[in-house]
Amino acid sequence: MRLNANGLRERGEWERAGFVLPRFDLEKVKAETRKSPGWIHFGAGNIFRVFPAARMQKLLDDGIETAGLIVAEGFDYEIIDAVFVPHDNLSLAVTLKADGSIDKTVIASVTEALRADSRHPDFERLREIFRAPGLKMASFTITEKGYLLRRGPEYAPEVAADFREGPARPESYLGKVAALLYERFRAGRLPLAMCSLDNCSHNGDRLGEAMAAFAGAWTRAGLAEAGFAGYVGNPAEVSFPWSMIDKITPRPDEGVRKMLLEAGFEDVETAVTAKNTHVAPFVNAEETEYLVIEDSFPNGRPALDRAGVVFTGRDTVDRVEKMKVGTCLNPLHTALAIFGCLLSFTKISEEMRDPDLRRLVEKIGYDEGLPVVSDPGIVDPRDFLRQCLEVRFPNPFMPDTPQRIACDTSQKLPVRFGETIKAYLARPDLEAGKLRLIPLVFAGWCRYLLGVDDRGAPFERSPDPLLPALDKRLAGIRLGDRGSFHEALAPILSDPAIFGVDLYGAGLGERVEEAFGEMAAGAGAVRETLRKYLS
Repeated sequence: MRLNANGLRERGEWERAGFVLPRFDLEKVKAETRKSPGWIHFGAGNIFRVFPAARMQKLLDDGIETAGLIVAEGFDYEIIDAVFVPHDNLSLAVTLKADGSIDKTVIASVTEALRADSRHPDFERLREIFRAPGLKMASFTITEKGYLLRRGPEYAPEVAADFREGPARPESYLGKVAALLYERFRAGRLPLAMCSLDNCSHNGDRLGEAMAAFAGAWTRAGLAEAGFAGYVGNPAEVSFPWSMIDKITPRPDEGVRKMLLEAGFEDVETAVTAKNTHVAPFVNAEETEYLVIEDSFPNGRPALDRAGVVFTGRDTVDRVEKMKVGTCLNPLHTALAIFGCLLSFTKISEEMRDPDLRRLVEKIGYDEGLPVVSDPGIVDPRDFLRQCLEVRFPNPFMPDTPQRIACDTSQKLPVRFGETIKAYLARPDLEAGKLRLIPLVFAGWCRYLLGVDDRGAPFERSPDPLLPALDKRLAGIRLGDRGSFHEALAPILSDPAIFGVDLYGAGLGERVEEAFGEMAAGAGAVRETLRKYLS
């Protein structure tokens, strides 16, 4: 069985092997989408293919929608060439359930996969899509760092160049998006929802602020018509709804690959692009998923509420996002990632069988997180936390790794832990200085940055944009060193951009320094320190 339009014609062979195929007419949906595009998504990665695209597939299968969706990739163009072009935009979603059962579903809702490259012919098609009056929604999964316009205090060179040169041929990711939005403005100020689905706090604001920065720069310089900035800033014309997304989507797994081969599925090649993206024709993911979106769509929206997506008010989205990202899931994932790398684990599920690591995340969640949790009303925080700790993380069939989760940790800490610390500081009945395990995670991360595991062996750290700067701060520290590490750590621990607060101002900096010194004392010191703090 080959994953392409021609291969799907042998439906009986697929169905006998346990694969679920689309029930709609692919060519008819493709023609309708090209004529009347309603939804375009930026970011062609795994979570898009197994979650938003799967939700649209359900609507097409049920006859609720007649047009599919279009995906654009503006960072790693190799994804388009590796998994979309050879497979006629089809993907295989492999759902790994905690009971050991597996669902295999061919996703066919994506009708076009385009390069968001202003120097490529695809960009003219993107301009055409943004001029379409019926376009309702542009959504994004471009990761937390995708919304950053600055590198340190200065604008990134490609962003600064786009500010100077205007919307004709932008180079930065969000500059290209802004240029397409300008195309929609010029087509008659057509309304649109710009919907971030990325795992970061108030994600809609991050996207909106970036679009406003480009619109303002271009308008002031006379590179865009005077009304463009006002169009971007008017929610009745362009909205930037907040959202909370939750679905664990690991990299393609070798065990899943072998299972698919045994089932007769031949397209199992995994590629690692030059930008370190791991992709395959299949996507393996957990069964649990949540998507909650602020209901702010000035041109209407796809009927995603009929496919399990929750649309609600901004306050509710804010609370459910804070519950998940700041308390009940993401902080625990980061703690497991850091200590998993230091203790040489390669699966999250294996970590959950380690009594020390399981107790660590239970105490962070129940003892330090829940006292300040944001209760969204639509999901019970304690139940959500229990599901993470007892079902999702321990799922032995989920091949998620601490190494994947450790990517870009410096960009995640302020949201995953900083908001909890701020909540403690704002509560007179609680004392941030008494937090014990969250500071231990920070110390563990600093120890992780040394690139030496608890046995004393070097390991490869996961990609992180701040590694070069952090390495300079920690240069000269070696495993087994003793003494004061204040001079090296203070510039890191006092940086609110990393932790959300100045840890010394919160009464935690000295505690982090102490725990770091204990974990850097020699081989085995990470495990020894972990047990000490859990006692």
